[in-house]
Amino acid sequence: MPVFAVTGGRTRSTGRDLPVESLVTATDQRPDDLQKEYRMILDAAVAPVSLVEIGAALRVPVGVARVLVGDLADAGYLVVHAPAPRDAAGNPTPAVLTRLLAGLRAR
Repeated sequence: MPVFAVTGGRTRSTGRDLPVESLVTATDQRPDDLQKEYRMILDAAVAPVSLVEIGAALRVPVGVARVLVGDLADAGYLVVHAPAPRDAAGNPTPAVLTRLLAGLRAR
């Protein structure tokens, strides 16, 4: 299925704007009538998972994963864990960047 079909052509979620470093976990709600991509996200989010990991698992761009995750969060199926604090300019703090680099090197 083409990427644009998964999101209905949307490039942004109708609700919140999710930073790429957001983590999400599934709630106890599990409807049976969700399309395959949404079910895959809920299955992956049994433990905290990042938007980047969701995009990789679905083989879609992170922007598409962000829209799908936003839809699920708005519907109450996912809990979004806020990203780490940012500096006055809105950039990640040095501590966050250090942890990110350490995580990338560990892979």
